[in-house]
Amino acid sequence: MRHIEAGQVTGGVWYLGREESGIYLLEGPSSSMIISGGMSWIIEDVLEQMDRFGIDESRIDKLLILHSHFDHVGLVPFFKRRNPDLTVYASAPAWKVLGNPKAIETINRFSRATAERHGRADVPAARDLDWRDDVSGVVVFEGDRIDCGGLDVEIIEIPGHSSCSIAAYAPALRALFPSDGGGIPFRDVIIPSGNSNYTRFQQSLEKMRRLPVDFFCADHGGFVTGDEARHFIDDTITAARDFRILMERVYRRSGSVEAATKRLVSLARAARPDYFLPVEIMEGVYMQMVRHVASAAPESKK
Repeated sequence: MRHIEAGQVTGGVWYLGREESGIYLLEGPSSSMIISGGMSWIIEDVLEQMDRFGIDESRIDKLLILHSHFDHVGLVPFFKRRNPDLTVYASAPAWKVLGNPKAIETINRFSRATAERHGRADVPAARDLDWRDDVSGVVVFEGDRIDCGGLDVEIIEIPGHSSCSIAAYAPALRALFPSDGGGIPFRDVIIPSGNSNYTRFQQSLEKMRRLPVDFFCADHGGFVTGDEARHFIDDTITAARDFRILMERVYRRSGSVEAATKRLVSLARAARPDYFLPVEIMEGVYMQMVRHVASAAPESKK
């Protein structure tokens, strides 16, 4: 079953934000951790929900970045500046991106553009949400465990959606937090998003297939529970395979990456006109995926 409203996922796990962009709060026996950073413009929603749900912000001493795309790191500067003692975790490739001035400029520009698109253009400046050079933290690797005061979270490297993507898995709760690396539950479909390397994205899905999951906690589209959660990775594997076949077919028929991208974006916008990403960002994402699939196709190697 899919859930898009903010609230409690299960004991010790809260979903905060909106359907378009969410973050999670994992409450351990003695400390709490925010998982993922969301879009900057949802900050007012998150603060109101924390107050409404009676969440004790003073217990939050950790924040885990699952990858460095602008729509997943927007709230990190706010929480780090609000609590300088907050420990921020991310993969080594993510910290490399977040230390690059050009990448930071892009993150801030996209964050402001998306806030404007959602009618909240004043939020980034009012809440001091821009990334600068004052956010740093700890590098995590495959197999690392983060202790939330008696509740362990395992780190799994899942490159493909981005080169810096990681997933968090709480074995005691059977809760998986894969960000976009596990597929996006939008409305009644699954959107496979292997942005940086579609082949590695599919390989990472196979890697997560082994995990027992009762709660699939996505960053876009809310969270999934019950039988659907238990089969969500398998269903994403199928969706990813089918979408790859579609990309290959459209590329062969159109004859160029650019033409195939325009056709695929057109099809996606027609099917999902209310999707949260602006068309210019969608075009960039689809261009990356088509380019990779085209280069990996057997006929391209002859």
